[in-house]
Formats: sequence, C-alpha cells, structure tokens
Amino acid sequence: MPIYDYRCRQCQESFEVLVIKATVPQCPSCRSQDLEQLLSGFGISSSSIREANVRAARRQRLASSNFKEQRVAEAEEIREHGQG
Repeated sequence: MPIYDYRCRQCQESFEVLVIKATVPQCPSCRSQDLEQLLSGFGISSSSIREANVRAARRQRLASSNFKEQRVAEAEEIREHGQG
C-alpha cells in the first residue's frame, strides 16, 4: 500500500496519506481535496545518492572486515602465547 506525500494548495499543510484502493486524499487541517502530490524523498534516486550509498556500504564492509581480522589476530595471539 503506497504512502504519498501531499501539500494542500489552500492552507499549505504538508502531510502523508496511506492510499488504500479508492481513497480520496484530503488535507487533515482544512479537509480540502485541492492537493499537490509531492515527490517522496525515498522515491528519488540520483547518481550522487547511489554513489554515496555505495561508499557508505563499502566503508561499513571494510570496518566489519577489519574488526573480524583484528579478532582473529587476537585469538591467534592468545593461542600462541597462552592466557597467562
């Protein structure tokens, strides 16, 4: 079920509406049906947003990989030198 963003042309209120089948959206403030449908932020994709998401995912994967390598090295050191 899609959620749409709207702005009322009468009172300028911005709001979201869960649209179910024959739902006719109306402004929650003034009840007007004279609405402008807006672009949702999560529905917009650009090359810069995609690139930023890829960079963030790579940083996260690298950080996770470094953490795992560090834990493995610590375990090997404990095995080699004993726990004291």
